[in-house]
Amino acid sequence: MRIETLAVHAGHGVDPASGAVTPPIHLSSTFERDPDGGYRAGHIYTRTSNPNRTAVEQALAQLEGGAVAIAFSSGSAATQAVFQALAPGDHVLAPNDAYYGTLRQLREIFAPWGLEVDVVDMANLDAVERALRPNTRLVWVETPSNPLVRVVDIARLAELAHSVGARCAVDNTWATPVLQLPLREGADLVMHSTTKYLGGHSDLLGGALVARVDDELTQRLLNIQKVGGAVPSPFDCWLLLRGIRTLPWRMRAHCENASLVATFLSTHPKVEIVHYPGLASHSGHEIARRQMNDFGGMLSVQVRGGREAALELTRRLSLFTRATSLGGTESLIEHRASVEGAVTLAPENLLRVSVGLEHPDDLIEDLERALAGI
Repeated sequence: MRIETLAVHAGHGVDPASGAVTPPIHLSSTFERDPDGGYRAGHIYTRTSNPNRTAVEQALAQLEGGAVAIAFSSGSAATQAVFQALAPGDHVLAPNDAYYGTLRQLREIFAPWGLEVDVVDMANLDAVERALRPNTRLVWVETPSNPLVRVVDIARLAELAHSVGARCAVDNTWATPVLQLPLREGADLVMHSTTKYLGGHSDLLGGALVARVDDELTQRLLNIQKVGGAVPSPFDCWLLLRGIRTLPWRMRAHCENASLVATFLSTHPKVEIVHYPGLASHSGHEIARRQMNDFGGMLSVQVRGGREAALELTRRLSLFTRATSLGGTESLIEHRASVEGAVTLAPENLLRVSVGLEHPDDLIEDLERALAGI
């Protein structure tokens, strides 16, 4: 089935009890035991399973083309589960421009716990190859990256990981399965912050992992989910499944709008550079053309005049809300260096932009007015 059909039907079924076409929300924390000690629907306690979570996990596995999906209470919880599934002394290779929360986990939690960690520019395949070790167990990939919007070659990085017996995990949050299928490129795991485009309405918190095969690592991850308990609520699962239904159509509009906004900004005299893989000038443009179906709804812009000019631009905008997160219907803008602090790689004049579903002409006019005043 094509992605539009999968998005509507994956994990979906008519409720057998009522005939409801829209699935009910199963808010119960516990489930009745049968007289013989069994559980008629397989659910015991919502930490271990729930009908809404089962449905959303089935949908995510189908969308990514994986064997098993595992839902978590946030993208950070999903990421943390992958690192927890490793052992002290294992080596992790991560991109130097990964989401700062991922690098914080590695630096502040898992390095003291015993993981060995190196970061590298993953656009430089020779540097990646040199950084691999016999004890490398995980190569963590993020493409497009947050917030520098770098694009790297998933297939080649997966090959390099496999050459030393490591797994390749890809943060696919910015691309979604509509634009990019890392498992098809050779990756072993996909991670999503489902809070973002998959939910799509800035009203839920969630994360997920999708595994290419059901193996011993997948089983460890499932055990971490159930025993650790960092699971999404039934209501968040219901909201997520609702959001997935329109994902392909929303992503088309996000991509179209972002392309128009990026093109406008790239020619403006008060803009130093625009980071958007849909621009031919982007360093990862050719890789993006090969491994993505479109170029996404995220971009970063560096404003001439430094930090104060960038912040002044955010103050003058009317349609772009100054807020963290991305992937909702509304356009958001954020000064990432302020958020990430001293460890940031984001230039002081860089603004991250999540382009929403407003009319692109209105967004461009808003940007034009704001830029005129700085």
